[in-house]
Amino acid sequence: MTIVELREADRSGAARLVGLRAPAAVGALALGITAVAAWHDPYRAGAYLGCPFYLLTGLYCPICGSTRALYDLAHLNLSAAWGMNPLFVLTVPLLVATWLRWSARSWRGGAGTGFRPLSPRRALAGVVVLVVFGILRNVPVLAPWLAP
Repeated sequence: MTIVELREADRSGAARLVGLRAPAAVGALALGITAVAAWHDPYRAGAYLGCPFYLLTGLYCPICGSTRALYDLAHLNLSAAWGMNPLFVLTVPLLVATWLRWSARSWRGGAGTGFRPLSPRRALAGVVVLVVFGILRNVPVLAPWLAP
C-alpha cells in the first residue's frame, strides 16, 4: 500500500463527514436560495426589491435579471432564464462544478481540502467579464439579446 492509500483507509466515515461541513453548508444555502426563488414569482410586481443600480441609473447591471433567471432555471425553463441573464445561466454550471470539486476534495481529506480562492488572474478575468457584459447589455443594438 502507498501512503496515499493508507491515508484513504485511515479516514473513517465520521472524519469524512466532518470534512464536508463547509461544502454542505454552502450547498444547503444555495438550495435554500433556489427554493425561495422558485416559490416566489419574481415576475409579479413588487415581489422583490428592484436593482438599486437600475433604479439610480436606468442602466442594467451584470446581475440584473438573475433572480428571474434563477426562478426560470428552478422551473426548468432554460430559454426564459437565458433571456433574463445569459451570463448567470452560463455561470451556474461553473459554480456547481466548483462546488462538486470542493466537496470531493473535502471528502477525500488531506492537505488543501478547504475552499481555494481564485487566483488574482482569474479574479481579474471575472471582473473584466462582468464589466464587459454590463456594458454590452446596455448597448441598444444588443439589448434584445442581453438585456432582461
